[in-house]
Amino acid sequence: MTTLYTEQSKNIRKTWLLMSIFFVVVISFGWFFSFYYKDPNILYFFVIFSILMNFFSYWFSDKIVIKLAGAKEAKREEYFDLYTSVENLSITAGLPMPKVYVVVDEAPNAFATGRDKNHAVVCATTGLLTILNKQELEGVMAHELSHIGNRDMLLSTVVVVLVGFITIIADMFTRSVFFGGHRSNDNKANGVLILVGIILSILAPIFAMLIQFAISRKREFLADASGALLTRYPEGLANALRKISQYSRPMSRQSGAIAHLYIANPKGAGLGKKIGGFFATHPPVEERIKALIG
Repeated sequence: MTTLYTEQSKNIRKTWLLMSIFFVVVISFGWFFSFYYKDPNILYFFVIFSILMNFFSYWFSDKIVIKLAGAKEAKREEYFDLYTSVENLSITAGLPMPKVYVVVDEAPNAFATGRDKNHAVVCATTGLLTILNKQELEGVMAHELSHIGNRDMLLSTVVVVLVGFITIIADMFTRSVFFGGHRSNDNKANGVLILVGIILSILAPIFAMLIQFAISRKREFLADASGALLTRYPEGLANALRKISQYSRPMSRQSGAIAHLYIANPKGAGLGKKIGGFFATHPPVEERIKALIG
């Protein structure tokens, strides 16, 4: 049976594997750039930069996510129900109390971030606090705490930084091909290099985003199950998901880089239904509710 800690070791391995793949991909880009421009210094730059990016994605990804979300720390006096729900569920789950944040937004949503259980953050929108009752709020917070307990939030927050960077360097190469010129006098070789470069620049961010989406869908089902086990009341989370899905308008402030962290698609339910399941950041709400209560 799935428990709160079932996937911890697996997600830690996935995180290190992802960071290793990222290192190889970036070095490959660096080698290609240095070969194309006949400058070995480019490769050295990419090696150093990929190491730094892995370091920052591990240690500071939570701060980056909080900044992108526009969240502010929630005070116990102002957001008493949210704070006490997180506090009580943390005790039940045997987890340290995470920092609690809120995003001032009418769209109901929530997410968790941080590199480990001792440096964790849970965040809810003011819209979520408005429409949910206590049991439903506990269901959502249990879901987010499950991300912390399962250690899959580390994987997801690292993805935010690494996928974003792969997309940036791919865009840099595309721009350099069309606007930066080249150094070879062999037009045939230049044509081949440009073609390969463009293909790499197109495919790299696509594959990176597909990895992001696949991770997101699987972790949502797991967190739903773990959260239901934590509260012993799956109907609370199921009812919360139903209410969240009925709000079709997108969040006023959103970033595609962190969309997969939220409990529901921040772009709104309407858009989610138009996107194919393979490319969606979240599994269909109907499937999640069915998995919870049948």
